[in-house]
Amino acid sequence: DTIAMTELYTFQLYYSLDSAKVVRQNVKTAADLGFECAPDGWRVILNSANFMKAVNLGKVDFGGVYDTLGKKLFFDKSDGNPDSTAIDQWFTVNNGDTVSNGNVYGISRGLDESGNPLGLFQVVFDSLKNGIYYFRYAPLTGGIATKGEARKSNNYHYQWFSFKTGSIQELEPPKTQYDLLFTQYTTMLFTDEGVPYPYLLTGVLINRAGTSVAVDTLTSFPTINLNTTIPLSFSSEMDKIGWDWKEYDFNAGIYTIVPGRSYIIRTQSGYTYKLRFIGFYDKNGSKGYPVIEFQSL
Repeated sequence: DTIAMTELYTFQLYYSLDSAKVVRQNVKTAADLGFECAPDGWRVILNSANFMKAVNLGKVDFGGVYDTLGKKLFFDKSDGNPDSTAIDQWFTVNNGDTVSNGNVYGISRGLDESGNPLGLFQVVFDSLKNGIYYFRYAPLTGGIATKGEARKSNNYHYQWFSFKTGSIQELEPPKTQYDLLFTQYTTMLFTDEGVPYPYLLTGVLINRAGTSVAVDTLTSFPTINLNTTIPLSFSSEMDKIGWDWKEYDFNAGIYTIVPGRSYIIRTQSGYTYKLRFIGFYDKNGSKGYPVIEFQSL
């Protein structure tokens, strides 16, 4: 199958291996904040596809004039670790209610597919009551404050909110309906000298629910079967497939697929698949079209 992210990686595509098709597609800039839907969930995450970052400004006056100069902004860790989010614990518990600790967060919406800044906002998360998040937001440089809400739904991992539209956006499909997400995402890379730097990559993330992946670089793809997968080590880190199944040839000016790398994917439905990448271009030679081959074991 060919996954049409397009040349500027405009789209996020949620893919089901069981049905062998894309089950939902959206423009990657469609939303900004994701509100956790688990019954005991409270976390707020960023849209990693846009290189979004956040900083805790502390107990400053909401609606004031602020900037990000000299401040260290953080992004969500790409492996999906719930304890490594840019927006930290924003609440205290008072008589059973989840209420704001009063901190204001500066939010960089990141960049669009052409590299243009999407803008800066400030947000204060007021409370989480009866499954509804209540929050306020305004431009980081001050201005009119707007109220927002996000209601939990057990069918989804997160409910996604857009500053641009001021409403909830249907980004992800129900959590039981997909296995892979083809998308850009933010992660930490390192220079040859070991210096860390954040970077926006193009790759594949796995479903947070019941999906795990192992990498096989020893067995040829046609001969992989269930028996050959037994000794492999499986991981539920979201970026286990990640981006490095391809590499850029600076001399030729093209992406090439890393040979001999197969991914073994256990899905929440109980099936095991083998998958490999066999291309990154469409028939017209445009990049941003990962070509995959997979088979149920």
